[in-house]
Amino acid sequence: MITFAPTKTNLMKIKNLFIAPILLLAFTGVVACGSSKKTDDTEATEKKVVIKAPAFDADSAYAYVKAQTDFGPRVPNTQAHRDCGEYLAKQLEKYGAKVYNQYADLEAWDGTILKARNIIGAFNPDNKKRVMLCAHWDSRPYADYDADEKNHKKPIDGANDGASGVGVLLEIARQIQKEAPTVGIDIIFFDAEDYGTPAWHRGSYKAHDWCLGSQYWGRTPHVQGYFARYGILLDMVGGKGGTFYYEPYSYRTARKEVKKIWNKAHELGYGSYFVKQEGSEVTDDHVYVNQLARIPCVDIINYDPTYENSSFGPTWHTVNDNISNIDRNTLKAVGQTVMDVIYNEK
Repeated sequence: MITFAPTKTNLMKIKNLFIAPILLLAFTGVVACGSSKKTDDTEATEKKVVIKAPAFDADSAYAYVKAQTDFGPRVPNTQAHRDCGEYLAKQLEKYGAKVYNQYADLEAWDGTILKARNIIGAFNPDNKKRVMLCAHWDSRPYADYDADEKNHKKPIDGANDGASGVGVLLEIARQIQKEAPTVGIDIIFFDAEDYGTPAWHRGSYKAHDWCLGSQYWGRTPHVQGYFARYGILLDMVGGKGGTFYYEPYSYRTARKEVKKIWNKAHELGYGSYFVKQEGSEVTDDHVYVNQLARIPCVDIINYDPTYENSSFGPTWHTVNDNISNIDRNTLKAVGQTVMDVIYNEK
């Protein structure tokens, strides 16, 4: 996945004409106060109405994660990548989405031309009120943080880093087909997120070498003039013992949405997963969604303050990022939280 960033009557006739205006003002004040109280009571009642979202099926989400890893590493320009892309597009179509495919040739850090594909599934596409949910679906071509140096140039399965976010969103898509929320939902699978400069590279670095698919989408969205109220990015949301802190860039640019999501998680009993403290700032797809498409976007991303080598945990960018380290409980905490948020959008 990513790198660290460098980082709203009538009145009775009264003979005394001097008293009449006073009575009029008093009467008006009573009416106004009565009207205001009624409005306040109505708003308070409306605020208490909470929609119960459908139950998120963690077993189903887990199966979607495994289906992706069964293709092998989904590195751009490989057969596994092409086959998985077809699978993802067909799943979204199967669940009733209007599917858009963005094919693009994107230049990687080393000059490699990546045959990339962003996959977008639009639910209720005519609804002007929209929320976007996104994740990257490619996997890293280098296990550059593996403990064994011999593995540094091997591709990874990316079960957590990539497949977990996609698996959660496919399960949400399945639920939307059965019972749709009030707003339109766009599910976007960004490609070429994880092809950034490897840690073992010694030499010059190319700027903006991560998140190539979201950069392309931000400049050329699938629908001209596309806009959503906000976005939610899922990255590394299935690992054992996963914890999600406020990501600082998200907190600065989408603070209201961050609080909405974390508060909902605590309401649902997932406070041990969603920690109300700041973690480390990262360069991820949400940055380009915000900077290029001007959409506030929240990054729900694993943050492990106890791990020394990186804040993303011990399997990050290693050959151990495989299906054996995916936890249904983590998938459930994230998936149910996101569903309860979008189903309560008006």
